[in-house]
Amino acid sequence: MEDPILQLHEALQAGERVALATVVHTRGHCPREVGAKMLIWRDGRIAGSVGGGCGENRIRLAALTALDEGRPVVEQVDLLDDPALDEGAVCGGVMEVLIEPFGS
Repeated sequence: MEDPILQLHEALQAGERVALATVVHTRGHCPREVGAKMLIWRDGRIAGSVGGGCGENRIRLAALTALDEGRPVVEQVDLLDDPALDEGAVCGGVMEVLIEPFGS
């Protein structure tokens, strides 16, 4: 898996706008721990992971909004309502993810 911090550095050197998502708090069973990071480009590409599945997709969409608005946001992902639970996934918690836009 590509290191999102290294990718952030490279994206900024290339003059790209990106958003860095970092898990800052978890409750219950979550797929990733506090500190997990994912970098999101405007075209939807990612490096790293904050958990996968529907929750990660919600973070990707929130990151695009943060890039459009040019300000950070904390997004709460309730994995208790994740459709993956119906397919036997073991997640069942809530995580808060800080999303920070970077670049010009």
